[in-house]
Amino acid sequence: MAGVTYDHVVKKFGDFTAISDLSLEVQDKEFLVLVGPSGCGKTTALRCLAGLEEVNSGKVVIGDRVVNDVAPKDRDIAMVFQSYALYPHMTVFDNMAFGLKLRKVPKADIQRRVEEAAKTLGIEGLLKRKPRELSGGQRQRVALGRAIVREPKVFLFDEPLSNLDAKLRVQTRAEISKLHHRLQTTFIYVTHDQVEAMTMATRIAVMNKGILQQLDTPQNLYDKPQNLFVAGFIGSPAMNFFNMKLIKEGQDLFVDNSTMKVKIPADKQAVLANLVGRDVIFGIRPEDIHNPDYVPANIVAELVEAKVDVTELMGFEILVYLVNGNTTFVARVDPRSHYQVGDTIKLTFNMGNFHIFDPSQDPENPVAVI
Repeated sequence: MAGVTYDHVVKKFGDFTAISDLSLEVQDKEFLVLVGPSGCGKTTALRCLAGLEEVNSGKVVIGDRVVNDVAPKDRDIAMVFQSYALYPHMTVFDNMAFGLKLRKVPKADIQRRVEEAAKTLGIEGLLKRKPRELSGGQRQRVALGRAIVREPKVFLFDEPLSNLDAKLRVQTRAEISKLHHRLQTTFIYVTHDQVEAMTMATRIAVMNKGILQQLDTPQNLYDKPQNLFVAGFIGSPAMNFFNMKLIKEGQDLFVDNSTMKVKIPADKQAVLANLVGRDVIFGIRPEDIHNPDYVPANIVAELVEAKVDVTELMGFEILVYLVNGNTTFVARVDPRSHYQVGDTIKLTFNMGNFHIFDPSQDPENPVAVI
């Protein structure tokens, strides 16, 4: 088993910087997920670790060994790709055993490893089949098995669920989490799907434009995003943002944009005192916006008026897309709510859970103040 360290890693393709000064430490036996939009550098970071890309500067460390100049086959890692990449003319057993045969592992050891991996993944009855006789989910489990038999120090996953349908994605996601628990090995997993990241990871590294934005536990990323990008990327539906001005009236602070005015709770006002009179971005998640008839107990409630634009009944909840002035936002409300498109309605903001971002230092990615 081994941890992984990126030490000020830079990777460029010509004039384009894919990874900018990435410093990141993955603990031994951790399940770390690299997440971000397409082109953010997450897959490049994984390929640099695997040895499929050379870094321009910095160090990549597996365990206690710097592997910058170590061949991919000697890094003691196993990689699972988006493509299953199975040999169509080979059986499942032979696909899983192929890498071990190349390394001249004894036949008895190969048999043991393949059978153990197949049992772990629930595919022991498929070992004599060819890939064309398998479903997509079964093929992905074979690809996982081929990695498991290697018994590597680190497993690398590059969007392995992208080719599966929605039901299989959820099922396989759970299987990979259980697999990590059983194997107690370091997993590094790349995805653009923040739901996958939130449900599977020990910690999540959020990347954008080749830069690490925040590294934290799933819950901390959700509760305490460090900047506007992380706040908008983590959560589904995404956090709502309103361009507002922070004003003071008497002893109280408000955020105001002429069509919406919301009071800041007393216990949060001291933190925001130096932003009075300045433009800020007010953020609140859809799940913290409620129908006033079904408000949870003990929240700090502020009423806001908006016009219903679209409703989406999900069975266990309703997503209501709303318009206030020039701003559109979404609320996740109780399924007993009866809203019609075009209605002007009142909504309750839970001001116990809100965020303020200050655009003065970085207009493109404002830093979180609360």
